Amino acid sequence: MTDKQLMQKAIDLSIENVKQGGGPFGAVIAKEGKVISTGVNRVTQNNDPTSHAEVDAIRKAARKLKTFDLSGCEIYASCEPCPMCLSAIYWAHLDKIYYANTKTDAKNIGFDDSFIYDEIQLKPTERKITMQRLLPEEAMRAFEEWEEKIDKVEY
Repeated sequence: MTDKQLMQKAIDLSIENVKQGGGPFGAVIAKEGKVISTGVNRVTQNNDPTSHAEVDAIRKAARKLKTFDLSGCEIYASCEPCPMCLSAIYWAHLDKIYYANTKTDAKNIGFDDSFIYDEIQLKPTERKITMQRLLPEEAMRAFEEWEEKIDKVEY
């Protein structure tokens, strides 16, 4: 499939998802022009704030390909990814992001992520949600054990 066909598939998924009671977002992950997985926004249906189209598509692609590293794949999203989805895309090592609607377009219909972008820029002590550090010395043990582990699978 071409880039335009893959994007149209993501857009079609987003439109169909609205008709089925979901959010107006769809995503397709492809490798060499072949669809690996698709996803739609099911936040309210699943009562899961992480059930975004891109995250859904990433989870399905990782299961299908039996790897957490989706290098060599590209994602087609009906809208510019939110901060969570963008982070997931980076963690999944996708090669390229194609998107149709912008984050401003999403903001204009009530999906405003700008406060998250603003919060990320702040020091933890300045964020709206109170953050308090507890037991850092105890927690460091897991990091030390990870660092010393010989047979770890890095990601």
